Amino acid sequence: MALVLPFKAVRPQQKFVSQVAALPYDVMTREEAQKAVSGNALSFMHVEKSEIDVPDQTKSDDDLIYQTAKRNFVQMQEKGILLQDESPCFYIYQQKMSGRAQTGIVGLMSAAEYDAGKIKKHELTRKDKEEDRINHVSTVNAQTGPVFISYRERQNLNKIVDKIMAGTPEYDFTADDGVIHTVWIVADAIQIEEIKKEFRDVDALYIADGHHRAAAATTVARVRRSQDKSAGSVKEYESVLAVFFPHTQLKVMDYNRAVKDLNGLTPEKFIEKISSCFTVSKNFTARSPQQLHDFGMYLGGEWYKITIKKGMYNESDPVASLDAAILQEHLLDPVLGIKDPRIDDRIKFIGGIRGMDELEKLVNKEGFAVAFSLYPTTMEQIINVADAGAIMPPKSTWFEPKLRSGIFTHKLD
Repeated sequence: MALVLPFKAVRPQQKFVSQVAALPYDVMTREEAQKAVSGNALSFMHVEKSEIDVPDQTKSDDDLIYQTAKRNFVQMQEKGILLQDESPCFYIYQQKMSGRAQTGIVGLMSAAEYDAGKIKKHELTRKDKEEDRINHVSTVNAQTGPVFISYRERQNLNKIVDKIMAGTPEYDFTADDGVIHTVWIVADAIQIEEIKKEFRDVDALYIADGHHRAAAATTVARVRRSQDKSAGSVKEYESVLAVFFPHTQLKVMDYNRAVKDLNGLTPEKFIEKISSCFTVSKNFTARSPQQLHDFGMYLGGEWYKITIKKGMYNESDPVASLDAAILQEHLLDPVLGIKDPRIDDRIKFIGGIRGMDELEKLVNKEGFAVAFSLYPTTMEQIINVADAGAIMPPKSTWFEPKLRSGIFTHKLD
């Protein structure tokens, strides 16, 4: 059973939506964000990543950053750029990228269900990143970006969504990166109850992306709950903004790795050492692996295919059988000496959206010694790990397209 609720979204006027909608705060650096919003005062990046509007020397956890976000959010409402719906609604949010569509339901999930483990996760969060979002949510008094949630597909929900999409959309625009964003409002009381009822029969919700957002929102809820002496119904701060997608529609891209050195080995000795666990083949023209447990390796200007040997890992273990875990446990750690990839500055992670040319560039021009391409983690693997209560290795998944911030915001009172 999953509690999924409608809400009164703060959202852009139609004429402003394409300018307001912004990529998530955590997919670009401060400098990249400043460049991206240059000339666009309406970009929601001024709220989501407000460090772009403070002096360069400002510390990353300075309260000025969060107060600036609050000021920018308030001003966008005062100027009529953002308006709040008068009654709680669900919203249908479709994204189309390269001819492929994913369609989700925008609503609220329960912070209490997250704390109870009913909303399942597959990643650890970093304390500093979590505290950043806690400060942001608390100061702005709103959840400014949705958590990316998946659930096992339900045909009845698909039918409800299809019926709603037969109507006229509220928003329909193409972002600068070519992704088409279309939104329908669900204000009809009967359809709202149908959606709530269907989610009550959903066994579990799975965080696909946005673990730090989810953790921060629930922490804020916990704190406010402890301080709130008023009686009454469930408060807004008890819920977390999310977009809910059927698992069959989501595309996970590869998340690749590059390492700065060979840990004192020559290329020949390195290949010899990895050959105890991997079958190594030259002239891998595909560059990107075509099946699980194959890897591409770019070394010394050449592409190799390396395949983990049978019996080297536990096939029944949902974590040990992940390609990111196999590469870490049988190559990156024992051969290259990377014990903790979350903190080792010798390793770089590269989202698959950047392609194989980016891996070659890192080795050929930017001083890295070797790069590895991985086959994408599947949604079934993610669900299996989450169901087991386990944690995936860092940087195991890269979802595209990214949910835009600014189209929907959830105020906490």
